[in-house]
Amino acid sequence: MTVAASTSATTLVPPPAIATQVPAVPTASGDAGETQAHRPMQERRHSVDGFALTDRAHVHEPIDPRIHELPSNEEVAQGLFHHHPHHARHAHAHHQHEQQAHDQGKIQEEQEETKRPESRATATAVPPAVTEKGLESGLSDETVDEDVIYVEYEKGDPRNPFNFSRTRKWAMTAVLVSFTALTAATGSAYAMGYNTMERDLGCSQELAALGLSMYALGFGLAPLVLASFSEEFGRLPMYLVSTAIFALFFIPMAVAKNIQTVLVSRFIQGMAGSTGSTLVGGTLADIWVTAERGIPMSLFALMACLMTGLGPVTVGYVDMNPHLEWRWIQWLGLIFGGACFAFMCIVMKETRASILLTREAAKLRKETGDNRYRARVEDERTSLKTLIYISFTRPLFLLITEPVVASFSLWVGFAWGMLYCLLESVPYVFQTIYGFNTGELGLAFISMVVGTLIGWAFNLFVQERLYRRNVGRIGAEARLYSACLAGIMFPIGAFIYAWTSYPQVHWIAPVIGVTIITTAVFLVYLAVFSYLADAYLIFASSALAGQSLCRNLAATAFPLFTFSMYERLTPQWASTLIALLASLLGVIPFILFFCGAKIRERSRFAKMLAATIENS
Repeated sequence: MTVAASTSATTLVPPPAIATQVPAVPTASGDAGETQAHRPMQERRHSVDGFALTDRAHVHEPIDPRIHELPSNEEVAQGLFHHHPHHARHAHAHHQHEQQAHDQGKIQEEQEETKRPESRATATAVPPAVTEKGLESGLSDETVDEDVIYVEYEKGDPRNPFNFSRTRKWAMTAVLVSFTALTAATGSAYAMGYNTMERDLGCSQELAALGLSMYALGFGLAPLVLASFSEEFGRLPMYLVSTAIFALFFIPMAVAKNIQTVLVSRFIQGMAGSTGSTLVGGTLADIWVTAERGIPMSLFALMACLMTGLGPVTVGYVDMNPHLEWRWIQWLGLIFGGACFAFMCIVMKETRASILLTREAAKLRKETGDNRYRARVEDERTSLKTLIYISFTRPLFLLITEPVVASFSLWVGFAWGMLYCLLESVPYVFQTIYGFNTGELGLAFISMVVGTLIGWAFNLFVQERLYRRNVGRIGAEARLYSACLAGIMFPIGAFIYAWTSYPQVHWIAPVIGVTIITTAVFLVYLAVFSYLADAYLIFASSALAGQSLCRNLAATAFPLFTFSMYERLTPQWASTLIALLASLLGVIPFILFFCGAKIRERSRFAKMLAATIENS
């Protein structure tokens, strides 16, 4: 690990216990034409038990991408004061004694230099000291006379999540992708138990379908808060708590005596399950370097959509069995959720580097009694309240003010809503028109699995090649080739689904329509993530949070009116209405493909990005 040192107002050297273990490291000299006063501060770096010391002047970028400026020395001081409140009793006397402490430090240093043997000075090889004003706010005199030593990873450090063994990485990836698959399957498998649930709980079709919406609502709202908690407490606690809650809330649904218990449990379960969508991508980015991240990320995205279709397939015959029915759909969920939690406990480790470095710094402070050891994030991170505020407001601000984010979010929201609409309409169409039983109906959802696999293959073998070939010429818009194709496929699939849903037409025809729709939805799903990430860079997380909110709110709304719409308009005209809307929204990727760069140039965020790139 690496330790970067920030100096206080007085000239300082590392404590003797550290210095004795440190080999001398040459420092870079300034330009010959510069005066001593304006020469860049010399970097101080040496190793101690796997650590190194570097002055804070050579820290150029903040840890948190939402922070665009490094903290000032006063802010660093406030951070140290916050983490070591026992210094508060000295705060009132600091400014009165600052100059006196400075003079005393010089005298003590001169005395120590005269007493120190020549051989000892050579052996310790203390790097040259540096000076910098700061560390003033709310600190005692003795604290001001200390460096701030930042703890960071050295290259190849096995404690760095990037350097976990490949076996560990793939084991963690498998557990995370399995949790994503479970949360996706749970969302859709619920719909297969409507008939027996309505009978047992005495509720209507609309109330039973509300459980589908409540799950999506919890899935959409929770990430606005949970993302900030993961930054404060780490990813591992979030996974363990959320997986446990997700698994446990199958129990009240399985034993429920009324629909209200089911609805509340589904909402809480959706909130807990959202970590399987929002945190997994970040965790994979924590452990896989960019060149190796493609396959793990594609598996994650594949499971998010694939299991939405596979969920109903796996439980269709469970609901048909009079000894099992809808309650055993929940008990099976509990079994798989419990297994997932067990593997989480065994396999997962904390991967958020800022949290790990904060713990290492705290360990060093405790072991050495030296309160100068800090992680950079301790100075740069703002309060949890502020993080939550940013997580709530910035995605909404981007949705309102950024035409690119707003239009793409509208389209992906409609596409994702259509996916949940299929969970409602496919049972209605295939049971009322073709007379499918519940088990056969579950098999009809294989079309969604096939559609997802086709979209995944197209993205892997066609879209990625087109991107690599054209990204240098057209930039982020090279991510939109598949999205443009989806804009054409979506209405075509919806029209096929609409006008082949007749008893005299073989059931395979609407199945083909559903397959085409699902392929288009998956291509849109992948395109929105990659395009917004490329287009908004440091603001990508906020842009993606905005589209995620829009997407899940649409998934909340669509099931509420799907059954009534198909019943009143007939399946043919209801699906035609969806096809017409898909045709209108299908122009969005073409507009962004040809005009997206010009639209972004006019935005406030684009100007901030340009300034960031220019200064980097």
